Amino acid sequence: QVQLVESGGGLVQAGGSLRLSCAGSARTFISNAMGWFRQAPGSEREFVAAINWSGSSTLYAESVKGRLTISRDNAKNTAYLQMNSLRPEDTAVYICAARLPGYRTAVDSPSAYFNWGQGTQVTVSS
Repeated sequence: QVQLVESGGGLVQAGGSLRLSCAGSARTFISNAMGWFRQAPGSEREFVAAINWSGSSTLYAESVKGRLTISRDNAKNTAYLQMNSLRPEDTAVYICAARLPGYRTAVDSPSAYFNWGQGTQVTVSS
């Protein structure tokens, strides 16, 4: 089982940037598609972005297209979420997730992901 640990969250003003990281602890990270989700207080978990196993294919929620970029470095067992032009409505706990080893396609359904991190808080002030 892949253990996932997020970092990089914090408080930022509207229009600012943050870079989130998601570090995996197992060599099977390289064969998994990865995703980022977010959850605001009182709201359901929401898909943000996903990337296939090689990094050649990505998928984004409409609300973040053009502002957030997902990437990965398999040599470092790490996935990233570069967040630019942040808005107050981006405030949430951001959680990374991994599909089962061998499931390499980027998808937006939470039920397709097997391993989840604990999340990192992102707060955007207006």
